[in-house]
Amino acid sequence: MTTLYATLGVESDATLDEIKRAYRRAAMKWHPDRNPGRETESHAAFQEIRDAYAILSDAEQRRIYDDVFEQEMRRWQAEAAAQEEAERAVQREAQRVAQEHYEKMVSIAMRFTDDGHNRDVIFGVLLGRDCEAELAARIADSVWALQESRRAHAHAEEAAGSTTATDAAQAAADSAAATMRTNRHPGTFESFWQGLFGIRT
Repeated sequence: MTTLYATLGVESDATLDEIKRAYRRAAMKWHPDRNPGRETESHAAFQEIRDAYAILSDAEQRRIYDDVFEQEMRRWQAEAAAQEEAERAVQREAQRVAQEHYEKMVSIAMRFTDDGHNRDVIFGVLLGRDCEAELAARIADSVWALQESRRAHAHAEEAAGSTTATDAAQAAADSAAATMRTNRHPGTFESFWQGLFGIRT
């Protein structure tokens, strides 16, 4: 917001002498006689400078201007803050809607993936549900990659389970064979040799 002080190029706490010097500089710079070819622009600027000086060089008018400007600034700041808050509220609502839409699209993609559909089918389904193409591609890629990872993990666990079961079966067979060797009863031929030579098999 442009102020009378800014028009003269001084600070709001400028002294009367500073205001007078600033007015003389600005008036010389923007006087129509010093700006040939730019008469319209210079005349408007020169008039603004004269109006600003007329108010700021008068103590009572300056005080009133400062009071009014301060009130106007407070009102403007309040309006700006309210507008910013309204814009933030709109942004928050847009983010909420976008998040809900994203979660819905992911849920749909997961459901179709679990049903065995491939990545291209999932992408097409999302496009059919009003999902923007770039987002649909990202979701389809991510969900499909997750499903492939799950399948690979399940296969690995299944293979590990098979190996463990095989190892357990082999260990049980070895244990049974050892038990049979330990507890078996000698036959007639083995008894003969044991009795003759004291040999134990």
